[in-house]
Amino acid sequence: MLRSFTIENGRLVEDHADDVTTAERLARAVWIDAVAVDDTEHVELSSFLTDELPADEDVEEIESSARYFVDADGIHVHSLFVTQTEGRHQTDTVASILQPDRLITLHDEELPDFRLLRMRARAGHVEAVTPAALLVTLFDQKVENLADTIEDIHLDLQQLGQDVLEDDDADYEAAIDSLARLEDSCGKVRLCLMDTQRSIAFALRRVSLDNDDRETARQILTDVDALTSHITFLTDKINFLMDSTVSFINIEQSQIIKIFSIAAVVFLPPTLIASIYGMNFEYMPELSWKYGYPMAIGLMIAAGIAPFWYFKHKKWL
Repeated sequence: MLRSFTIENGRLVEDHADDVTTAERLARAVWIDAVAVDDTEHVELSSFLTDELPADEDVEEIESSARYFVDADGIHVHSLFVTQTEGRHQTDTVASILQPDRLITLHDEELPDFRLLRMRARAGHVEAVTPAALLVTLFDQKVENLADTIEDIHLDLQQLGQDVLEDDDADYEAAIDSLARLEDSCGKVRLCLMDTQRSIAFALRRVSLDNDDRETARQILTDVDALTSHITFLTDKINFLMDSTVSFINIEQSQIIKIFSIAAVVFLPPTLIASIYGMNFEYMPELSWKYGYPMAIGLMIAAGIAPFWYFKHKKWL
C-alpha cells in the first residue's frame, strides 16, 4: 500500500485525490509511506530511485555502514520501530530515504507510530515545512511512543510487584512468565532507543536542518538518554522481582520438604516401637500382660508427641 502526503500551510496533509493517476499523486508527494508493497506499487515507487528498493536482508543489517549512508538516491536511515503482536512487543525495521523533495519510508508491517502520525495529520496537528523536518517529526513521534510503552511496562511491573511481594496466594509460575515477557519488552525498547540515538546522531551530521528542527533533534537525544535510564531501572526491577519470585518458590518447596522431614522424624519412634512389638519371639513378657496392648499404643503416641513438642519448643515449626 502506498500512502502519499503533501504539506499545506506548514502542516502535513494526506493526499486522497482521485482525479489524478497514482504516479502523479506520488510525484507531488512530500512523504510516501510504503507498506508491504506489491509488484505494481514496487514499479511505481522505483521511478523515484536510481537503484532498486532496499531488500529485506539489507534493511535488517545492523552495521552502521548498512543502516546509515548516502548515495545517489538520497540519505538512507534504517531504524527500528516497536510494534505489538499477540500481546508481545516486536521490532520492525523501517527504511527511510530522504530526498530533497520527498521522504520515502518502507516497511513490511503496519506500525503504531505511523498510524498515530496519520491520525494526527488528519487532525491537522503535524507541523512540517520540509521532508527533513518530517523525518525529525517521525523520530519525535517514535520516542513519544517508546515513552508510552515504557510507562505501560512500568504500570504492569508495579502491579506484578505488588502481587509477588504482598499477595500470599500469588501464582509464582504465572509471575515468572509475566516477568519474562516484560524483560523481553524492555530489551526490545532498549534496542529501539539505542537505534534512535544512532539515527538522530547520523541525521544531525548529514541532514540539512534548520535551527528549530536541529534543536528538536537534540531534544530527542536528551529524551532518549532519560528513557534509557528509565528502562535500565525497569530491567533491574524485573531482575529483582525474578530473583524474589524464585526465592519464594524455593521457600515454599523448603517448607514442604521441612514438613515431610518433621513427619518422618515424628513417626520414626512409634514405628520403632511397633516394629519391636511386631516381632514373633516366643518369650516376650508384654504379650501376657493384660494392659500390654494399651501400653504399647500409649508408648507410640508419647514417642510421636515428644519430638513434635521438642520441635515446637525450638521454634522449628
